[in-house]
Amino acid sequence: MKNTLRGLGVETVCEQAMCPNMGECFARNEATFLILGRNCTRRCSFCNIKKSRPLEPDLNEPDRVAQAVKELDLKHVVITSVTRDDLADGGAALFAQTVRRIREKSPQVSIETLIPDFGLSLDALKIVADSKPDIIAHNLETVPSLYKQVRQGADYLGSLSLLHTINKISPGLKIKSGLMLGLGEKEEEILYLMQDLRYVGCDFLSIGQYLAPSKEHYPVKEYIQPEQFDYYREKARELGFLHIESAPYVRSSYMAADYLS
Repeated sequence: MKNTLRGLGVETVCEQAMCPNMGECFARNEATFLILGRNCTRRCSFCNIKKSRPLEPDLNEPDRVAQAVKELDLKHVVITSVTRDDLADGGAALFAQTVRRIREKSPQVSIETLIPDFGLSLDALKIVADSKPDIIAHNLETVPSLYKQVRQGADYLGSLSLLHTINKISPGLKIKSGLMLGLGEKEEEILYLMQDLRYVGCDFLSIGQYLAPSKEHYPVKEYIQPEQFDYYREKARELGFLHIESAPYVRSSYMAADYLS
């Protein structure tokens, strides 16, 4: 699988983010593609993606990703990207083109777009929504009290507004978000955050343990017990989420196809 990916010149966040579930997802014919380059314009302290000045977008990338999906006979794909604050549309047009190219080559594949905040641009968000993925995901990542330390450059209320806007402009489109635990958050903060997500119409939720990629990244403050993940799953179910993955090794794209089953 890696040889095919390298031969076509496409990237997966599975590899770039050193995901512990990579082998399992590859075996399930699922993958998360990283488009718009390797370099991110944000400096989130939890993330292993390189922080540097990005290169110009590769306009042929959507075709290569679509070809990879076809050659690997994937069943479900997630399309995500680095944050591209240097682009007027944040890369939304390339997201939409990638979705459309995959649909042309592999119409049976279900598609999730895991998007950055696009600088909270309604026009950019509409571009992606109009390409009609099966799921649009945008991760809150952590509770608002930790944003300045963990998710620099992002805005909690802005991200909630983005999810709410998807619900308004594309009724029926499934909306997903993801959280990391062990950053120093409190239980009541997580419960309030889940209520916020349901208020703006979020359908799906992933919850996993934060693992620092290196000593230079934000440190792990706590290793959450499996029973606590079970507790949050039950609370999320009570709030009305349609599907929840909650366990230590869960990542936002883990068991991604199961959300639609």
